[in-house]
Amino acid sequence: MPAAPAAPAAPALSVAPAAPAVSDEERLAQLGYTQVLARRMSAFSNYAVSFTIISVLSGCLTLYLFGMNTGGPVLITWGWAGVGLMTLFVGLAMAEICSAYPTSAGLYFWAHRLAPRRSAAAWAWFAGWFNVLGQVAVTAGIDFGAASFLGAYLNLQFGFEVTPGRTILLFAAILVLHGLLNTFGVGIVAFLNNVSVWWHAGGVVVIVGALTFVPDSHRPASFVFTEFVNNTGWGSGFYVVMIGLLMAQYTFTGYDASAHMTEETRDAAVAGPRGIVRSIWTSWIAGFVLLLGFTFAIQSYEGALASPTGAPPAQILLDALGATTGKLLLLVVIGAQLFCGMASVTANSRMIYAFSRDGALPFSRVWHTVSPRTRTPVAAVWLAALGALALGLPYLINETAYAAVTSIAVIGLYIAYVIPTLLRLLRGEDFVRGPWHLGRWSRPVGVVAVAWVAVITVLFMLPQVSPVTWGTFNYAPLAVLAVLGFAAAWWLVSARHWFLEPASGRDGPPSGPAGGTP
Repeated sequence: MPAAPAAPAAPALSVAPAAPAVSDEERLAQLGYTQVLARRMSAFSNYAVSFTIISVLSGCLTLYLFGMNTGGPVLITWGWAGVGLMTLFVGLAMAEICSAYPTSAGLYFWAHRLAPRRSAAAWAWFAGWFNVLGQVAVTAGIDFGAASFLGAYLNLQFGFEVTPGRTILLFAAILVLHGLLNTFGVGIVAFLNNVSVWWHAGGVVVIVGALTFVPDSHRPASFVFTEFVNNTGWGSGFYVVMIGLLMAQYTFTGYDASAHMTEETRDAAVAGPRGIVRSIWTSWIAGFVLLLGFTFAIQSYEGALASPTGAPPAQILLDALGATTGKLLLLVVIGAQLFCGMASVTANSRMIYAFSRDGALPFSRVWHTVSPRTRTPVAAVWLAALGALALGLPYLINETAYAAVTSIAVIGLYIAYVIPTLLRLLRGEDFVRGPWHLGRWSRPVGVVAVAWVAVITVLFMLPQVSPVTWGTFNYAPLAVLAVLGFAAAWWLVSARHWFLEPASGRDGPPSGPAGGTP
């Protein structure tokens, strides 16, 4: 969506004042921070980070098995269309706030500035902790999915036996790779993210083209757009439809990366919000095309579900295109997933850096240190990787662990996404807009965004498979409650006395004149 003009002729709903134009460094100083990170990223590079983390070749395909069992083709197709639209509302609301507050702190800082003065620090604290949880879970989900597809390729090419233990080892190796790449500095990561955009776009075109023109037969449109499949064990079709939305909603995560990279982006107040919105709508289109290509090309539904690789999209490629072409295109998918995981570690580490800069994590002084050579938060990079590994380990004993990790990612991130939007709605016309804004559409867009997040937060806490056993239960509520409980306890015991307060002595901004409203 194009940026709105700075001072449009608009009706009453868009009369909020706009902030005066200043340089990136001056605006950051006004927000209470000193420029430390290297500001090397262009607007395209900022967009590329979020587009790469959304990664339709990662999220769509790693949860394709979940979609095949939980609703089938009709949910894969129409679920993507509907969820993409709702996500665009959430992203538009976030983008407007990002333009007003372009800082790596992102969501929790926005909450602090938008909340009433007396409760501002509390809103920021919990928004930040949900953001950390979601970011770590997204990194875990992306790299675990990459490990699963890499295991499938190794099985096809070398007879590699895929077991939970071996998948975890591949998962750990990929996290180490992404930690090393992010250690070298933002320059190489920005370059690889730029490459990733074209890799994803070209990959979708090549894969869909091959699946369209090479196979001798395709599924009819009635199968792709109306066929319902329920292999969950639940008797209610409506229930299955609702929990089946996870496949699409998980894919549409991580676009807050554009906000977390604003301190490294030129013209951040415009580039950041544009990066959020563009990454969503371009992924929405690319993902719809990709899912249609795969679903039309299914040769054997049951055969794909029972694939020895454990990855139905890999089996679909093999059945439709033959072994050689199928394996080559599987490598394209794995490459995209590796790009995605690398970008996720980048965004995750910037969130950890910013949150620890305000003293909000245990051992914060370690996590917000910046390498003098690369000017990147190296310690935060490795904390992001280690946290993701910890979330993936339950796969050793729980067969639905991947779906649980993706649920945690969606719940954690979307609660963090919607808290600033809710506060923005409550604040009304006192909000000082940035150069990119929604004008009179700000309130209706925000209302839809808040309502949608309330729905999915409940949905993805629910059991996904029946009967519910220790090997199949959705442990997302336990992870969310554990983090929430820890954050609440720390807040009550200590953090409420110093977090984002002038007397705290932290590196972050005070809650003084620029803080929340009285």
